[in-house]
Amino acid sequence: MSTQPWARLGDQTLDWDPEVAGRAGPPALVTQVGRSFQIRHPDVPVLLDHGRHLVIAMPAEGTAAPEEPDEHLHWRIEPLPMGTVVVDRPRPTPRAADPLTADLVGALSQQSFEQELAFLAGLPTRHSLSAGFRQAADQVSDRLTDLGFAVARPEITVGAGTSLNVVADLPGSRVGDLGVVLVTAHLDSINLAGGPSAPAPGADDNGSGSAGVLELARVLSSHAWHHDLRVILFGGEEEGLHGSRQYVAGLAGTERSRIRAVLNLDMVGSLNTAAPTVLLEGAPLSSGMIDALAAAATTYTDLVVETSLEPFASDHVPFIDAGIPAVLTIEGADSANANIHSEHDVLTTVTPELALRILAMDVAALVGWLESAGALPSGRSQATYGSSDV
Repeated sequence: MSTQPWARLGDQTLDWDPEVAGRAGPPALVTQVGRSFQIRHPDVPVLLDHGRHLVIAMPAEGTAAPEEPDEHLHWRIEPLPMGTVVVDRPRPTPRAADPLTADLVGALSQQSFEQELAFLAGLPTRHSLSAGFRQAADQVSDRLTDLGFAVARPEITVGAGTSLNVVADLPGSRVGDLGVVLVTAHLDSINLAGGPSAPAPGADDNGSGSAGVLELARVLSSHAWHHDLRVILFGGEEEGLHGSRQYVAGLAGTERSRIRAVLNLDMVGSLNTAAPTVLLEGAPLSSGMIDALAAAATTYTDLVVETSLEPFASDHVPFIDAGIPAVLTIEGADSANANIHSEHDVLTTVTPELALRILAMDVAALVGWLESAGALPSGRSQATYGSSDV
């Protein structure tokens, strides 16, 4: 029997034939944070390696399967049906540049981004229960207040302790049918091996996303938008998405129905690919957002865009689980960042030029969501994005 195309991750294709494979189990999909699965299971054969996503050869029937991760959500193992497109590479047609959008893209400042990132990564740790996290929350609260946002700091529970989210609102000018667009990142960091008090600079994870959100807030606050803009810096992400889960659980029905889009930034600063690359990760209900972001990237940047409908382990997931369109923007990860969750996630591992490209894409998409009157389109499947199916 000839081999059958089984799965695709970007430009990588897996051909797998059960008869040739013999007694080996079927391929499985691993979605991991950093290199967490491979660090824990170095002996498991990897058939395709795309950084955040792996295709592994499961053990033969009757032998032990890889152990599941702990509550920190380091990786997920799931079946991989034949013909699955795990990561796609859309090729949207560039659109004519909009003057307002082009001006806002041009207003992004690498210097401003680097200054915010340097402060956050300069704290000994931003563990959710640490004094350093409170210092970071104070800093971002002051920045957002200075930009004209109304800032609240609701408490959250993280295990037996208490942390907080920073929630900042910039009101829109629309009368009636007023929506809200959320821009989010997690503010906390962690050192898994060293424990809560160990150094955890978290430059890429997620100082880069937090500094990016502040830069987006700075640029977007210069214009009066039709819809409300809400910026949220979550606590408790590294311990299990506590900040975002509790935020979504606490939303009243009327407030939940106002949310037009949730854009989450998590790790936007490590250049892991030959060409600057961004992964847009969502779910079928996020397809309109993914399309807009991909078109923005093509029109205003030179980013290579990849898409995935396998949401995992970041603050977009609780929104998606609640039926709210959300997308994670994360650095392309053909070679995942192995420095995260340790003392090695420092400023020198961050490429600000990559982050600024991702922020340019984000600004361009946000303009449309903040200004448009109609509902955002959604509902297409992953297979519609690429030029061909597996």
